[in-house]
Amino acid sequence: MTHVDIINATTTLTNEAVAAIIPPLQIQVSRDLATAWGIIASVFFVPRGASPTKGHWWLVLLDNSDVAGALGYHDITTEGLPIGKVFVTTTQQAGLSWTVTTSHELAEMLVDPDVNLAAQVSDTRFYAYEVGDPVEADALGYLINGVLLSDFVTPAWFEALVHPVGTLFDHAGHLTGPLQLAAGGYISVLDVRSSGWMQLTAHASYRQRPKVGSRRERRTLPRAQWLRSTAYVGLV
Repeated sequence: MTHVDIINATTTLTNEAVAAIIPPLQIQVSRDLATAWGIIASVFFVPRGASPTKGHWWLVLLDNSDVAGALGYHDITTEGLPIGKVFVTTTQQAGLSWTVTTSHELAEMLVDPDVNLAAQVSDTRFYAYEVGDPVEADALGYLINGVLLSDFVTPAWFEALVHPVGTLFDHAGHLTGPLQLAAGGYISVLDVRSSGWMQLTAHASYRQRPKVGSRRERRTLPRAQWLRSTAYVGLV
């Protein structure tokens, strides 16, 4: 079974606030992700200043995206295991929910921990297995025990074929077909006729430099450039 430590490395969130989202996250993983994706995982809380457990994956809650410049290409834990990052202050300053962002990153890390999976949807196009991105808006999230968590797409979303009536393409039921993007959603696409990954939204496709430390950036980097990260900014 996979074990993921949710690490409070912020200066703004209390340990109590972070600890409170662990039970809802566990329900989402054990009930919802398990049903759609066959995920089996347990999540654990690591309070500010404490050390993560040996052998666990990390999901680190940090203050803001300026930290990403320091973390840079630090994309695996000190043991070479998957790591996810949530920039809480940046999320809040954008008027968004940090609990949705945390849930989003957790789901994507569990479904594609090595950031190397993609679905071929045509002769030349590949869609990244980023299960939260197509339905990432807070308004599309759903509540578990009063905590707002991220919606996510199902395996059927990546299958560009005719599906039976009633097929769920995302957990909350917002989408009506495969490869569909909700308002505010996007997906990373690789077209082999062009160079590099691009971002596809509901209205357009475009290229922009991915945010430092993001999963999209990691897809563009040779594996040799991945470095091991400590859990806390001051130790990087």
